[in-house]
Amino acid sequence: MDSSYNGGGLGVFGTLVYIVVIVFYLYCMWRIFVKAGKPGWAAIIPIYNVLVELEIVGRPWYWLLLMLIPVVDVVLAIIVLFRMAKVFGHSVGFGFGLLFLSFIFLPILAFDQSTYLGPDVA
Repeated sequence: MDSSYNGGGLGVFGTLVYIVVIVFYLYCMWRIFVKAGKPGWAAIIPIYNVLVELEIVGRPWYWLLLMLIPVVDVVLAIIVLFRMAKVFGHSVGFGFGLLFLSFIFLPILAFDQSTYLGPDVA
């Protein structure tokens, strides 16, 4: 075996870091769902979590089907992010933060004192 082989892949430490990041993300989503008056456990159920998120931001359920279309899914996801900022009383700037720096702004949304204003926010 070649002595210059470094292993490749994440390794045990990388895998643990990856798991911690995923669990933290799910915890943040759980808190956001609870803030919006939805069950927190919905954040960990694939597909259903998107339906709940669409309900939180006031978009129809069939957007989930539209999200199966390439390019359309990206546009709709961006709309949902900006709408998420708005229904929690944040500005368009916060929406850009969710879009480009979600690893910072998602925990802010989960742990700050903002309240859910409902999907009918103008």
